[in-house]
Amino acid sequence: MSLTLQSDLSTKICTKVLILTAGYGEGHNAAARALSSASEELSPGSSAVVDLFSIASPKFNDVARKLYIQMINKTPHLWSAAYSWMDTSKLLPKIIKSMKREHRLLLEIITKEKPDVICSTYPVYAFLIENLRNEGKLNIAHYNIVTDSISINSLWWKAGAHGWFVPNQDSADFMIEKGVERSKIHNSGFPVNPFFSLNKDILKRSSLTQGSAPRVLYIINSGTRYAEETASALLAQNDWEITCAVGRDESLKAKLTAKAQGRLRPASILGWTNTIPELLMTHHVVVSKAGGATTQEAIAACCPMIVNQIVPGQEEGNYELLRRRNIGSLSQTPEEVISSLRNAFSNSGNVWESWHNSLMTLTQPKAAYTIINHLMKS
Repeated sequence: MSLTLQSDLSTKICTKVLILTAGYGEGHNAAARALSSASEELSPGSSAVVDLFSIASPKFNDVARKLYIQMINKTPHLWSAAYSWMDTSKLLPKIIKSMKREHRLLLEIITKEKPDVICSTYPVYAFLIENLRNEGKLNIAHYNIVTDSISINSLWWKAGAHGWFVPNQDSADFMIEKGVERSKIHNSGFPVNPFFSLNKDILKRSSLTQGSAPRVLYIINSGTRYAEETASALLAQNDWEITCAVGRDESLKAKLTAKAQGRLRPASILGWTNTIPELLMTHHVVVSKAGGATTQEAIAACCPMIVNQIVPGQEEGNYELLRRRNIGSLSQTPEEVISSLRNAFSNSGNVWESWHNSLMTLTQPKAAYTIINHLMKS
């Protein structure tokens, strides 16, 4: 953390921030963890992270989360229809406000934690908080941390809030166009792991202009199409260094490890790993689906992204942000991925350099600190 920021926060070091999240998509939890890390770095015990829905109805929440994952992976068009319904429905807000157990539990949590300010990385909380405020049971500020870009569901602003922190100016413009008060929108950037800002001057990727081998990171998520085929195609490129992060798929890890044997350039096949920030900051390009957390972490690391899959709805905006800035490409087959990478690395990486320069104008790796700074002054 910079000395200036630390000085700014020192006057409100006892502020308690309640951070509300939910496990529907990694972006919500990633943002919550980053905000908590930034807050705890300032003062241990200054934050509390709560997933209300996993506490209120753990069995139902677990089933709902699995259904959500299956829907976005196996029936994306069905999810697209559901996402559109949530965006326009007048019934859904009424359903949310009628959730008595969650309403009661949220009040208990607030009473126990005694926060000075509340922020939420999941839009449903705003409706529950609005209920508490209307009942005269809550009088502290609440802010929404918007985890989507451009294709932002109206649930994020329908219930109101003291302010919204958005990941980029394009998203701010979108919400202003929808009628959200301009003065309440803060283009802070997406709150990524503080690792990105603390190590930006330490972790370096090699220069392509000096003939260094390009380093390609492939992140395989559950439900990724052509996962093995794309990884195999990457491993067949002997001019590049390859890292494949396969998550918890041990079978795929074993297959790719065997295929990586005998390569002229280094290749690493990783299982589940918590080193994604470091990998993004030391590789030239990441190949992945346009998930909220991955896309925003790639931006924070100034690592151009080849998008190989888009879940309809919230992920469409993530890719649209990259498209508008001419960063990376949409390449949905193994052949398209390889073609895009070859184009990026040709002529000493001229295209890659253009992508990287565009990212430099978009990245805000200190976003978590920026948001916490604002919350603690609320």
